[in-house]
Amino acid sequence: MPPNYSNPYSSNHKVQEDGSVTFTCTTDPAAQVWLSLPPHHPVVIQTQAFWTAVGASVALEGLEATQWSALTWLDWTLGDTDHGHAATGVYRRIEIEGNLGYKIELFNKAGGLIVTVRGRGVVFRNRNFEKWREGSKKEARKAKAPAEFAFASREELGLADNEFPLVGTLAPERAVVDALVTAENGLAPGNPLIGGSGDHVNSTHIGEVTRQAVRLLTGRKDIILKAGSMTLNRYVELGTPFGLLVNEISDTSAKFTLEQLGRECSVITAEFG
Repeated sequence: MPPNYSNPYSSNHKVQEDGSVTFTCTTDPAAQVWLSLPPHHPVVIQTQAFWTAVGASVALEGLEATQWSALTWLDWTLGDTDHGHAATGVYRRIEIEGNLGYKIELFNKAGGLIVTVRGRGVVFRNRNFEKWREGSKKEARKAKAPAEFAFASREELGLADNEFPLVGTLAPERAVVDALVTAENGLAPGNPLIGGSGDHVNSTHIGEVTRQAVRLLTGRKDIILKAGSMTLNRYVELGTPFGLLVNEISDTSAKFTLEQLGRECSVITAEFG
């Protein structure tokens, strides 16, 4: 989380007697343009997961507006997607494999459970985040993106006119999907659907890259990611190509290792249909 960000999405946070936090969500795409996407879209799910976790953590006084936080693991499972976007939600602190984590449940106006998200993260309480990141960003700048990076077309990926291709054209002989997220195709104002600190490729980008990779690999333009997970080991740098190495893929699921500059940055699983 970048410093001094106000929460544009969730509000009315109320800490309950059991320690959970309830809140309301805006449903107005005029206020948040990414809400013009379908409720099950990974950009929507990952953006909701970020802002609701931040809002609830601040309400619980576990995070200050001037502190940076980093997601280290997350999974999600979709529920009802037929009755519009999330209107309310609840955040709970839970234990995940012996570690403190959280669970977020988001509900539409009809009361349907849209998505369940679980996650873990860290807060940089005593570290100069910007200075700590200088070395990695400098290394990434040296490995400039090739000017001829060939993105897949919107038609190949089944994207709407306001969505941006983030993955490259598929080379059948390679078990990897190349991707490139830049300030121009991955952040506002160039891409008004995706936000972020601008410091790195975030979970929203990774969720959308995963959807596009699955569509490219299967040739199915209507695929929805019904569930999935991300283990985030290293920051992924903006403006530098990375690859999703295909570990496993079937008609209903996939597993990828995200690598950049020769390093494993993330492991991603996806269930789709």
